[in-house]
Amino acid sequence: MPTAPPPSRDVAIETRVFWERFKKPIIAALLIALLAVIAFTAYRFYLDRRTAAASGLLASAKSAQEYQQVIDGYPSTPAAADAYLLLAEAQRNEKKFAEANTTLQTFITKYPQHELVSTARIAMAANLESMGKADEALTIYQQVASTYPNSFNAPMALLSQVYILKAKNRNEDARKICETVLTQYRTSFWAGEAMQQLRILKPITSSTPAPAGGPTVPPMLAAPPAAAPPQAPPPPQGAPAPKAPPAPKKP
Repeated sequence: MPTAPPPSRDVAIETRVFWERFKKPIIAALLIALLAVIAFTAYRFYLDRRTAAASGLLASAKSAQEYQQVIDGYPSTPAAADAYLLLAEAQRNEKKFAEANTTLQTFITKYPQHELVSTARIAMAANLESMGKADEALTIYQQVASTYPNSFNAPMALLSQVYILKAKNRNEDARKICETVLTQYRTSFWAGEAMQQLRILKPITSSTPAPAGGPTVPPMLAAPPAAAPPQAPPPPQGAPAPKAPPAPKKP
């Protein structure tokens, strides 16, 4: 059975009807999108200006107070993170080791994914050593070496353990750490220092025991043998044989 052809539609009329029905929602959506783009652009411009201002202030900072101003004035900028580290260094130079560690811990808490977190922990351990807390410093060095094995600070954390272990007379443990540095970080800057420390720590063994008796003297320093007394030259041919001296007369 033949089907009836579909009724013809006027596309222009349908478009106009659609526009009249949804004109206001479409205009509102376009305005919202435009305002969002403008707001995002303005926010990025504000962040860029703020970041530039923070970087400029940090570049001119020279004291602990000025570093603190960067932290307080621009807390969410990359310059503020750097200011924490510089502030801790300034406090360490002033022998304020406890305050420096508080600053470093704040940095680690606020920026746990920062690339210099391992550096901050190394600095905390060094401050603890300066305060005479070698055991706590050793623990932090061990944590850095195990938590950040691929970090540039890992071999330095290992070698820092060597110095503490040597002071504790744990030379065998220190020697093993030096071997670890030479095995896992042979191309690092610290490999040379590890080799030097290993030479100092390695026990000296002798393949041939020293002979018993008196002290030995090197051949070049030994006294030469006594020379034999000179012999009298033989008498010439034809000369009379020497006579024996006359015997003394008896009285």
